[in-house]
Amino acid sequence: QVQLVESGGGLVQDGGSLRLSCAASGRSLGTYAMAWFRQASGKERELVASITGGGTTTYGDSVKGRFTISRDNAKDTLYLQMNSLKPEDTAVYYCNGRTMLGIDYWGKGTLVTVSS
Repeated sequence: QVQLVESGGGLVQDGGSLRLSCAASGRSLGTYAMAWFRQASGKERELVASITGGGTTTYGDSVKGRFTISRDNAKDTLYLQMNSLKPEDTAVYYCNGRTMLGIDYWGKGTLVTVSS
């Protein structure tokens, strides 16, 4: 069993930056595909960025060029550096880990609010 705990959310002004972290416990994340999702009020959860165990990354169109996903397998931690934040980035951000068998683990989320 894996537990994922997000941190780093908060209130930031339009154009600001935040760095989210997702710390894992219970099992090493080394072979897991990891991702950040977000869900804004009244909207469906959407993929923000993902990273494979080998470090290959993908990004949602709305965050390309502004957000960077990374992982530190030695620390079992996933990161999301968010720059040039916009009010439309306001959402609860969730950390996701997927095993090679396709089992998903989720954190409880961290709220990011971008004020205009």
